Amino acid sequence: MALQSSDAWRTFADAVKSAHADPEQLRLIEAGQLTVDLSAQRDSTALRKAAAALIKAVNFDQARNTLLEGGIANQSENRPALHTALRSNHAPEAVRSLITQQLDRMKRFVDDANTHNRYSNVVHLGIGGSDWGPRMVWHSLRGVSNRRTLRFAANIDAHAITAALDGLDPRDTLVIVASKSFTTTETMTNAREAIKWLMQSGIKKPLDHVVALTANPKAATEFGVAPERIFEFWDWVGGRYSIWSTIGLPIALGLGWKAFEELLYGARVMDEHFQNAPIEHNAPVQLALNMVANTSVLGFSSEVICPYDARLTDFVPWLQQLQMESLGKAVDQQGNPIDVSVSPAVWGMPGTDSQHTFFQWLHQSQRGAPVDFIVCLEPEHQLLNHHQQLLANCLAQRAALWRGKSAQASLDELKHKHDESHAQWLSQHCVHPGGRPSTLIVLPKLDAHRLGALLALYEHKVFVAGVLWGLNPFDQWGVEFGKRLAHQLLQNDPEQIKDFDASTRHWLTSVMGRAPEKT
Repeated sequence: MALQSSDAWRTFADAVKSAHADPEQLRLIEAGQLTVDLSAQRDSTALRKAAAALIKAVNFDQARNTLLEGGIANQSENRPALHTALRSNHAPEAVRSLITQQLDRMKRFVDDANTHNRYSNVVHLGIGGSDWGPRMVWHSLRGVSNRRTLRFAANIDAHAITAALDGLDPRDTLVIVASKSFTTTETMTNAREAIKWLMQSGIKKPLDHVVALTANPKAATEFGVAPERIFEFWDWVGGRYSIWSTIGLPIALGLGWKAFEELLYGARVMDEHFQNAPIEHNAPVQLALNMVANTSVLGFSSEVICPYDARLTDFVPWLQQLQMESLGKAVDQQGNPIDVSVSPAVWGMPGTDSQHTFFQWLHQSQRGAPVDFIVCLEPEHQLLNHHQQLLANCLAQRAALWRGKSAQASLDELKHKHDESHAQWLSQHCVHPGGRPSTLIVLPKLDAHRLGALLALYEHKVFVAGVLWGLNPFDQWGVEFGKRLAHQLLQNDPEQIKDFDASTRHWLTSVMGRAPEKT
């Protein structure tokens, strides 16, 4: 049955439309040492009842058990999605020993590097899920006393790899090649360039400075990486969920093994909350219900993420990949078109920069967008005046989005400064519609534990939204299609490119110097 035609959905949609957020009603959920404030999202007794009925109608409990217990959560590829097992004390027996073995090997490698004071610099080569996770964690948690410097190169644009290698001492540099398939075009091209750089710098055995993180160890071995320098993860770990696996090696090298363990532990605590908390007090479930309500019922087409912490600059692109690659689908698990709007675009940047960039649009555009505000109560600096201003700005912007400002309130302010006619005219330009939903997520401080919990919170939110919309959040066929077309264009074979459109053929000729045959 199509989602929109079900009784549970119609009841939920009607309840969303008639609900409102009560500014005097505080709605807080404690989860994994984070506090999620839902006070500026629509709420009512009828909506809570309808949400519970919808959760039941989509067999959420069964879907959650399938995910956490290693069932076939990814139906189109016929495999589980066991990223939670990577951080669990009770991983399913079928994968427990595999996980333990690789984490033990990873820890021994880190300990050995530390003991012998190897590698002042680490260059991590990956893209997508093999890049954004480690990059985001490093930039979020790095301090002034890190053991090593980490650099990242993902893009096929050579500016990325040359910038990553520039100025480093190759004798004291480790190159990490992270690719699930070990065939990813960008990563392998950059890896070959890094090896060339090592050789040209006089390193006689450049592959002694390389480790591989992959689900295809055979390909890594054929590339020339020694087996003892290959750290494995598996096809039941999606790239965008892989930070908890050996993909976390640069985190352990840069921030320390304890930090990596704390990251896993924070995520594990959120997993336990997700598994055990009742629906009404389950933070990922409530975040997903709000997203579904805002997108599919209220018509918001995007979702804005504003961390009021400059260290979380890379959190937005990490979440863009997680959410948009997972939920950017148009058909349900059975291949039928989804008949409601799903998967809002994710965008944003840290506050207060964002206030001077796009908050005008958030406050006064015709539609606006829901906002997730993220704050840390305790900074890692001593400039408390700065931090108080940061928090005040966050709270003020959130309050303004919901409260709004009427024409009359604007007029009352302006009439003391302008004549009545001008004040009347100008007041129309100062109206803030208000009623714009937001969520506030509060971390006591930004450390590995709380960051791990925050990442897991969003992972589970995305999963629940997928269940509610009936789609598969663990495949990404759209990504694969573009990759195959790029491969065809690089073949320099007229037969491979004759079916492309005229514009593509024109620019292939102009930019790459190829003259495809006319058909």
